[in-house]
Amino acid sequence: MKISQNTPGSTFRSLPRGVLILGFVSMLMDISSEMIHGLLPVYLAVGLGASMLTIGIIEGVAEATTAIVKIFSGVVSDYIRKRKLLVGIGYGMAAFTKPIFPLAHVIEWIIAARFIDRIGKGIRGAPRDALIADITPKAQHGAAYGLRQSMDTVGAFVGPLLAIALMALSGNDFGLVFWIAVIPAFAAFALVQFGVREPVQPQPDAATPDAPIRWRDLGKFNGAYWAVVAIGSALTLARFSEAFLILRAQELGLALALAPLVLVVMNIVYSASAYPIGRFSDGRNRLHLIAAGLVVLIAGDLLMAYSDNLWVLALGVILWGLHMGFTQGLLSALIADTAPKHLRGTGFGLFNLITGIMMLAASVIAGALWQGFGASVTFYAGAGFATLSLLGLVWLGGAKA
Repeated sequence: MKISQNTPGSTFRSLPRGVLILGFVSMLMDISSEMIHGLLPVYLAVGLGASMLTIGIIEGVAEATTAIVKIFSGVVSDYIRKRKLLVGIGYGMAAFTKPIFPLAHVIEWIIAARFIDRIGKGIRGAPRDALIADITPKAQHGAAYGLRQSMDTVGAFVGPLLAIALMALSGNDFGLVFWIAVIPAFAAFALVQFGVREPVQPQPDAATPDAPIRWRDLGKFNGAYWAVVAIGSALTLARFSEAFLILRAQELGLALALAPLVLVVMNIVYSASAYPIGRFSDGRNRLHLIAAGLVVLIAGDLLMAYSDNLWVLALGVILWGLHMGFTQGLLSALIADTAPKHLRGTGFGLFNLITGIMMLAASVIAGALWQGFGASVTFYAGAGFATLSLLGLVWLGGAKA
């Protein structure tokens, strides 16, 4: 299955201004989200007494909800040709639901907050990714998605660092940390409203759907697009929620207040690697780099399964972050490369729906394995799924495309 390559020519300064602004928006929202989510698994397990299976189900359902909503928001953004409107609604929902977390005192409140927050993420995700493709030349797709992913991931390690500092200063006051996390969420919402400009969309033509959802439109996606979907789905099944990394670190003796440090380490590596790898991929075969990312994931899972101390675990976490840098931005770039231009929102939405279902399955399986057989078996299983994904990538001919 042949996937076209692009001509190199990406530099940071040559990227459109809108890509940088959307990067800052992602960074601010991720600071807010990770201040909460970096503590949430421990808060659920220690503060509210949730089981590992329950945590796996909560995380899996949250991500699956995002994925299901993304398919509809992506389709609608193609139909109404107003991607910024949906991006704003999505970030607004995330901002306005953040205060639920410090008010929650039972698991049901947490589930409701996660559910609503993830609906907001689902609404904004596919239209935002399609908007980046709309404003960026194809030859710079790798750099554009790599930069947005890098800035998003800066928030993903700044957020946990703030959470660690605030937990230390407040004597492990979860509520205080959750309230302060509300501030960057509303800053992100404001930046979307006043800083993002949407390009003028072309008038409808024969290629534009006359209804929001038409099944026959699926026939307009070529084999290269479906190959990317298959690769992304297999990779997602091999990578369960990062909540289990935090729980593994706590099991090995990491102090409660330092639990978010796991996400800090992972996301520093992720942020540092996503943009240069994305830029490097422009003009080259992106699938070769994704295959390398799977090899790194296998090594990381094996280290975390084997680890009996925090230093070995830290190396495994570093490899998880590197694998994310090798894969996540490149998958977005491949979707932008292969989806029809007038159906990009639908393409991103469909991709996220399928990979979200895989994430739900992966997190539930991980939670059940941990509860039934222990942490090591969970990570050995992750390495096994990643190995099967790598073999499948080669079998599909993706590594040779």
